[in-house]
Amino acid sequence: MPSTSQTAPGPMPRIAGERITILLVEDHDMVAEAIRLALDRTDDLQVVGRSLSVKDALADAARLRPAVVVLDRRLPDGDGIAAITQLKAAAPGTRVLVLTGEATPAVAARVAEAGGSGLLLKAGNLGELQDGVRLVAAGEVAFSKGLLSGVLDRLTGRTAQLGTTLTPRERETLGLLGDGLGSAEISQRLGVALNTARNHVQRVLEKLGARSQLEAVAVARREGLLR
Repeated sequence: MPSTSQTAPGPMPRIAGERITILLVEDHDMVAEAIRLALDRTDDLQVVGRSLSVKDALADAARLRPAVVVLDRRLPDGDGIAAITQLKAAAPGTRVLVLTGEATPAVAARVAEAGGSGLLLKAGNLGELQDGVRLVAAGEVAFSKGLLSGVLDRLTGRTAQLGTTLTPRERETLGLLGDGLGSAEISQRLGVALNTARNHVQRVLEKLGARSQLEAVAVARREGLLR
């Protein structure tokens, strides 16, 4: 029996006039249909499959070997960005373009660090998505306006990322805030005095530049510190 541990070949080189094959990973039917129609109506783009989850995307990418995976960031079984490395391992040579409802340079930097080729906002027009697919298929990058310069700054260390100064206990506190816990519940969960828990919360707010616990959670989600 042949070994199953061999590396699968990547997408075949595209011949002039051949359409760029795309695997769409999106769990919302209406959004997926709109994207599919926008991509398929062009002469050079073709959606060859749709996945509803990270698990399905890994299997479909290995089977279909698309040139580009258009990947939703938030999926029922996980974070799309966290799955980029696995997707590229499942289908070597495939390029990944992430779609998300909102993003900051910190989130875009996560995409680049994971091996993704770009990140576009769902609020953008469909023409931008079409062009983005073409760019990443050609080996270039595609980031929504205002994100690329921030990605370069963060990857070259010119900009300090929010959250890098949080201590392990403060990160734990932030996670509990993200779960909707207040200071009293955080005190019990961490096994510390109420005043100590309040101090942890206050330091988290200060380091994230937030004026309230709700704002701190919102900032943390935008910056990719919380899922």
